[in-house]
Amino acid sequence: MSHRKTLLAASIFAGLCLSGTLHAQDTTQAPTTNPANQTTEQQAEKANAKQLSTVTVVGIRASLQKSMDTKRNADAIVDAITATDIGKFPATNVAEALAQVPGVTLDHLFGATQRVSIDGIDPSLNLAFLDGHPVAQAMWLYGDSPNRGFNYSLLPPEILGQLEIYKSPEARLTEGSLGGTVLMHTVQPLDVASGTLSGSFGMNYNDMVGNQRPNGSVFYSWHNSDKTFGVDVSAQHYEENTSREGQEIFGYSTVGSVEAANPAVAAEVANGTIKPSNVFPNELNSADFQQTEKRNSVLVNVQWRPNEHFDSTLSLMYMTDSLNNINTSLYPIQSAGPITSLGPANGNGVITSGTVGAPAGSTAPAESFEDNDARGSYIRTKGADWRGTYYGEGWRLSGQTGVSVSDDTISQAFEEFEYQGPFSWNTSRGFNFTDLAAANDPANWIGTSSNIGYKPYKAKDQYNQLDFSKDFDGFVNELLVGARYASHWESQSLLVLSNEYDPDLTEVGYGGLSNLSGQKSIGLGGSTVSHVVTPGYQSIFNAVLNPNNPLLADNPFDTYNNTFNVQQKNSAFYVQANFGTDDVHGNLGVRYVHTETDAYGYNVPQSCSDTSYNCVFPAGYGYVGETHTNNNWLPAFNIAWNVTPDVILRGAASETVAYAPYNELAPFFESNDTIAPLTATAGNPSLKPYKSINFDISAEYYFNPESVVAVSGFYKNVLNYVVNTATEETVQNGSWGTIGTQTLGQELVAAGVCTTAGLCQYSVSAPINGGRATVKGAAISYQEAFGDSGFGLRANYTYSDSRTAHPVDDASWLPYNSKNSYTLAPYFEKGPYSASISYNYRSEYLAGGYVAGAAPSYTGSYKELDASVGYQFNKNFSVSFNMLNLLNSVYKQYLGQNEAEILNEYVSGREFMLEAHFKF
Repeated sequence: MSHRKTLLAASIFAGLCLSGTLHAQDTTQAPTTNPANQTTEQQAEKANAKQLSTVTVVGIRASLQKSMDTKRNADAIVDAITATDIGKFPATNVAEALAQVPGVTLDHLFGATQRVSIDGIDPSLNLAFLDGHPVAQAMWLYGDSPNRGFNYSLLPPEILGQLEIYKSPEARLTEGSLGGTVLMHTVQPLDVASGTLSGSFGMNYNDMVGNQRPNGSVFYSWHNSDKTFGVDVSAQHYEENTSREGQEIFGYSTVGSVEAANPAVAAEVANGTIKPSNVFPNELNSADFQQTEKRNSVLVNVQWRPNEHFDSTLSLMYMTDSLNNINTSLYPIQSAGPITSLGPANGNGVITSGTVGAPAGSTAPAESFEDNDARGSYIRTKGADWRGTYYGEGWRLSGQTGVSVSDDTISQAFEEFEYQGPFSWNTSRGFNFTDLAAANDPANWIGTSSNIGYKPYKAKDQYNQLDFSKDFDGFVNELLVGARYASHWESQSLLVLSNEYDPDLTEVGYGGLSNLSGQKSIGLGGSTVSHVVTPGYQSIFNAVLNPNNPLLADNPFDTYNNTFNVQQKNSAFYVQANFGTDDVHGNLGVRYVHTETDAYGYNVPQSCSDTSYNCVFPAGYGYVGETHTNNNWLPAFNIAWNVTPDVILRGAASETVAYAPYNELAPFFESNDTIAPLTATAGNPSLKPYKSINFDISAEYYFNPESVVAVSGFYKNVLNYVVNTATEETVQNGSWGTIGTQTLGQELVAAGVCTTAGLCQYSVSAPINGGRATVKGAAISYQEAFGDSGFGLRANYTYSDSRTAHPVDDASWLPYNSKNSYTLAPYFEKGPYSASISYNYRSEYLAGGYVAGAAPSYTGSYKELDASVGYQFNKNFSVSFNMLNLLNSVYKQYLGQNEAEILNEYVSGREFMLEAHFKF
């Protein structure tokens, strides 16, 4: 069949694009295998096991044509990108390259992309595999919540040859995705010329940081003259300085809640200037996050193909990622101090300015706190994977087995200082201290709290898969059966040690006054931009670990509440029939999955309010576990009809499952112990898997060899959708040993939130299966090379509408679902010159809150403009210059859908990368 031959050519192309190279030109003679999660191209390759003559891939147009051919010849609804796409279109990681695909949207909470949504589905509900296997990922940020979504920013793009995004599933593909499955393929040594050496070296620069960091990569591949044995090695060193500056608001209070304690407020209410129902922010926080990342990675592929019947590859991966950072938060307290003025309120009932006035020494002074969170993070990820295929006469037997482990002992050194003095505030301009001389004197910033936390986090994946396929003559041309067993284990714990003595700012070290350019760019000024700071990351660790100030174990509830262990074991079996003629092709199959989840965590009775670890747990309490099982039959059907040689219609129907994040499946409790109102998140081991019934359609018109216009639609009916609900619970405050005798603890007791023993009222947000949800939408994409002009264009638009039967915060949106998103990416390539621009837009969407258990927040629309230029000196050398986030876009979040109640706004700066590339 004609489409099978094109599939073979496409799969050969996949091995030819080497990372970091602007042009690739290689010879290949034999096919590659990836048996555990084989792509459609690889299935065709096996069915037509024969050699091709020399194939040449050069430049952007050839790269886009290869990706287009992958899409054109697939049985399912698939998009693809190649290593050349990553190298020539502006991108620093795999996620930014994926943004070129219709329906793919990115979240930029920390500048570098971590969360990738597909067709409006939460990033945790998508899957990603490297050469058919999962990659274990330890959590990197202290205080963050683990999720199943793949963190693409931690994977160096240099190791990749091609990516495919399956938007409609097939029975052979691993279960666990509602939105899409991303298959990432590395370059195999027998697919490129022996002695190939390529790589890059350069510098990257962030204009909010002000200094440059080096990066470099190298790829080498060798095979013997008979092409029966080969080895390739890909290594990378990458450094990046990340800066995120902005303003955060920790919730809002009503005027009525402070009226009685503030005569000035009562007077304003009495004269009608403001109303008791008006709201104002509790604090305005000057937020400054600074991080230095240093990533090293090595991937080795050893391939052995002794004859035409057997092919085997052993892959070894080792990666380290140092992500040390410091988050400095300076926040005057508006809601607790002596308020001297408020208002007026805007049309939405939100008060946007005011003053807090009593000086130090008064009965109730105005208070401001500066928190310094210095966090150490060093992730180590290791993996070994073996895969092999035996080719018989019209049949194949494939196997894959391996293990991937990742660990990170995350640490956080914490120092807090307090200043007492009046200030004014404005949500648009920030805050300003009334007596700048006093506020900028480090001697007036007194230490209130000091501790260090250690959070060891570990993840491990083990997997075994066996696949068998048999070819047939006739309409059904291939039968596939297979079985897979996979185990994922994830755990964390926490130990917090506190100092008996809290050093003040001068003892920790005075770093002068800040000058936060990012905050200036969004209109903030005054003390928000310029205030006292420490010398930085190392000074905080030095102060906390000062041997003259011994550390003592903190409240044991820190450990109890933050310790869990979850193991999920999936056993699966599938059968799939591939069918086709010259005009119609597709597949029909079913997958059976048995899931067993073991979840362990501490169940602590309220009677254990002792601040030591001496509590004796009664029966049913202590470190306890639960086991839950689920069984699912998952049918999948894909069909493609070649209406004409250039027009293809597709349809797909399937049932899929996905699973909640691991911490949500554990008897787990993580709390915000210091910011009123007290909130927390908890787990629920009884959660059932998400289940979705899906329908997809598409129409594609390939109007010349390098051009296509495609229209698609999707509908997902999701059952057992997981939502968070809040309940009031009385729980021991995990930080009471630190804050109980401090001003903050006294305020919580006085407000009736806590007892003197530290039993406090928490609003606990816990996941439940919330019932039905729907996601429906459509996408249009366009790709064309304009003759011999050198110019071309890629563009796409996606509409995605989501609804849930269990509204959150009076809204029915699903997390990370933007109703509108689009990309415009024109490019130019002629002779030695190349250039491209990429403009991405996504509309507002629901996301998580700032602290544990905080109300859901809404992220505003986001625009990103990137550009890249390149010059090819000769076939061996070239240079490129990437420019990202040229608009320095503001990432904004709001309380609910009311944009008047802003929560967070950040900028992360423009990033520039200059690289030289070589290939021999």
